Amino acid sequence: MKASASPHSKAPFKFRIPTAENLVPIRLDIEIDGQRFKDAFTWNPSDPDSEVVVFAKRTVKDLKLPPAFITQIAQSIQSQLTEFRSFEGQDMYTGEKIIPIKLDLRVNNTIIKDQFLWDLNNYESDPEEFSRTLCKDLGIDDPEVGPAIAVAIREQLYEIAVQNVASARESRMSKKGRRGFEHVPVSKTGGASVDLVKLFGHRSSVVRKRKDWDIYEPIVDLLSNEEVDALEAKEERIAR
Repeated sequence: MKASASPHSKAPFKFRIPTAENLVPIRLDIEIDGQRFKDAFTWNPSDPDSEVVVFAKRTVKDLKLPPAFITQIAQSIQSQLTEFRSFEGQDMYTGEKIIPIKLDLRVNNTIIKDQFLWDLNNYESDPEEFSRTLCKDLGIDDPEVGPAIAVAIREQLYEIAVQNVASARESRMSKKGRRGFEHVPVSKTGGASVDLVKLFGHRSSVVRKRKDWDIYEPIVDLLSNEEVDALEAKEERIAR
């Protein structure tokens, strides 16, 4: 699905996440009878809905979860797909050109923290490829870390796209009697917008300012099994 207008123009264009593949970030956190299942992945919104139940059944079988999880997994995925599809076809603006993406993740025994700038106007960007490259550069061997990073990036890009839909809607509602309306939504992922395209060009979707290399240097920490157990026990207490 292609944007109907250039994201560099002031005209609105149709909703989509600013990546080459318009995938939905899915996050599951389900607990039944004291047993908890957590996962995060991406889903193609063009896939038939029948695949949701097939996936749920396969997941429960592979992980030997109680059958009750099938319905809960399928419903959670379907709900998130329905929400995503509700935005399709709606107008949106790209107010912020370059936005900060922040990572603060624990995947199994690996903790990774990082911050970098992402070009919202590059609709050929690939969070999965970026994540694979980042893991390779940082010497991260756990194969589950890369996909987790990609999902975290997509979640933040999705959030911003939704906010840009709201910005376009508010613009239509308040057009009369207003002049000079700025289509700059406030994002949880960062503060004020900074257009760094003039400084860095369009060579890449991801930018690190040289003066910030020390400030935003990636942090990777490997936890022992004992530390992971203690952290998970703490997270369980907080969740309850």
